[in-house]
Amino acid sequence: MRTLIIMPTYNEAQSISSMVDRVRLAMPDADLLIIDDGSPDGTGALADELAVADPQVTVQHRLEKLGLGSAYLQGFARAISQGYDAVVEIDADGSHDPAELPTMVDLLERRSADLVIGSRWVEGGSVINWPWVRRAISRSGNRYARWMLRSSIRDMTAGFRVYRTTALHGLDRAVVSSQGYCFQVELAWRVERSGATVVEHPIAFVERASGTSKMHAGIVVEALIRVTGWGIAMRLGRMPMR
Repeated sequence: MRTLIIMPTYNEAQSISSMVDRVRLAMPDADLLIIDDGSPDGTGALADELAVADPQVTVQHRLEKLGLGSAYLQGFARAISQGYDAVVEIDADGSHDPAELPTMVDLLERRSADLVIGSRWVEGGSVINWPWVRRAISRSGNRYARWMLRSSIRDMTAGFRVYRTTALHGLDRAVVSSQGYCFQVELAWRVERSGATVVEHPIAFVERASGTSKMHAGIVVEALIRVTGWGIAMRLGRMPMR
């Protein structure tokens, strides 16, 4: 499958080079799009150097920090317009192992799936170097989202994914406005609600070894408010299940 890998960045100068090397090793035939939100630590300049050395790497520079959801939506639009069959979400901090990508893309094709999620919370999945508090927040948040949205997806907040581009048609800024964890929840939920096939593939998620996490309380609050609103709307019949 012709595949575009999207890697949003913001202050990932310590990990971007090694992560790009790992992605290119795992998926030598895929193209890689780095979307940098004006990182003050020089991530964008490093990405440009990598792109000069490798014609399959492209960099898109944005002048300010516009957020994860916005970056992915721009990448999705590019993948659709340029005729890619599959599009990948992956973090730049090393938390996701690119070596899982060939298996995930194969699952997309072999099982005729529309979305393959690299899942921490299915059998065989794991989280490495997370404190118990963060594990509890992630597990409970996923359980709540699954219950409110009547979803069968166990890791709705996962950020390591492969989409069939046909499943993303219509999912643009006019429909999707969430950021962070909530963006991942919303995309998975909307794809699932459309009747598409979602497969979860167990992965080991490794806490970043360098840099600073982008997680903050505002992202959690946004997810809680939006998920609760969507769930209530569904129960009141204001939003169809599909």
